[in-house]
Amino acid sequence: MLKDAKALALYTQYKMLAEPDGWREDVREELKTYSIGSNADYMICSDDGFVVAVTGGDVGDVDKGILKGFDEEGAYIYDDLGGTLGEVCHIMGVSFRANGPEYYVLAYSPKSEQDNYTKNIMEIFMVSAIAVLLVVMFLVYFATLKLTAPITEVAEIAKKLGGGDFSVTLPEYTTREFNQLSEAFNEMAANLKSYDTMRNSFLANVSHELRTPMTSIGGFVDGILDGTIPKSQQGYYLRIISSEVGRLTRLVKSMLNLAKIEAGELEPNKTSFAVTEPILDTLLTFEPRINEKEIDIRGLDVQRINMYADIDLIHQVMYNLIENAIKFVDKGGYIEFNFAEDNDQTTVSIRNSGEGLEEDELPLVFDRFYKTDKSRGIHAQGLGLGLNIARSIVEIHGGKIMVKSVKGEFTEFTFNIPKNEKNEE
Repeated sequence: MLKDAKALALYTQYKMLAEPDGWREDVREELKTYSIGSNADYMICSDDGFVVAVTGGDVGDVDKGILKGFDEEGAYIYDDLGGTLGEVCHIMGVSFRANGPEYYVLAYSPKSEQDNYTKNIMEIFMVSAIAVLLVVMFLVYFATLKLTAPITEVAEIAKKLGGGDFSVTLPEYTTREFNQLSEAFNEMAANLKSYDTMRNSFLANVSHELRTPMTSIGGFVDGILDGTIPKSQQGYYLRIISSEVGRLTRLVKSMLNLAKIEAGELEPNKTSFAVTEPILDTLLTFEPRINEKEIDIRGLDVQRINMYADIDLIHQVMYNLIENAIKFVDKGGYIEFNFAEDNDQTTVSIRNSGEGLEEDELPLVFDRFYKTDKSRGIHAQGLGLGLNIARSIVEIHGGKIMVKSVKGEFTEFTFNIPKNEKNEE
């Protein structure tokens, strides 16, 4: 209003100077234009209070005392101009000079109209605020649904996974973070499925490995007790029973060692011994199978080479590696031992001729429950634990075990053991 009042003052001043006798009509029209555009009324009066032009109906003269409160910069009052306006108004006033006397441009708006205007503005603001709030809530709701949908899906799939359904997978997501979570989750599910398959296979193999010797032992003992087996053959069958008992003992020992390794409770009791000692003991154990397959044993005619380790645990490593070699060597083939030592470590290699391993099998042979003779099912001896236990025993000694193979020619396992405590550290 003050800005409009100043503009009208300049306009009126210009018209008074340019058209001293005919300015009133143009000024009245200009007042009407400003009144329509600003929703306020305007008047022009002289310094004696006489109203020269006005919008919004006739009004009486203005108190001269009130007019003296306005100057060229403009001023604001909240008044009814001494009863001239009939009600209290918001008034902006500006003074100016043209043809002699001082004039005033007053812009005024009744308090009731301003209150209604303010009320309308507040109503519009409240309606707009509520509308915006509803839109925001709507957007947040659906954005939250979109954000939490993958989490809800992961929770549902996790429940199924926890219930033993390892076939479930998560889809791809457009959000990079959720897609990474989906990939990691699917990889975990695949690993659990693989582990569950291996576990089931392990349980079946354990059942078979325990049942077979126990059936043999029970049958032969019953045969001896009831006289079905004559006394002349009892010694032969007792040796078979002893062999089967040894087989059960080794199976239980392997599983106990595996449990200790997992719990971190297997501590090597290290001594120095000839590395060929556990090898010769193991070969004697397998002598019937060696003779049956006509295996040529090579590389044992060497000078004494010492190893600093737990002899019982190394005996199990040798047993597992030699058993594996005998199992897969071709009939009439060979098992070759090679040894090396330096100031730091003792190295042993066991190579067997035969079919060898596929290239994709090499990284898997030390995995728990993995068996390269899967095609023969549970009827193939072994639990798929031997090589895994061998690796664990070598590693708790601070050594390493490796495998290499040429398909159709040979498979070779090599492991090394540090020679003393200092080297291990």
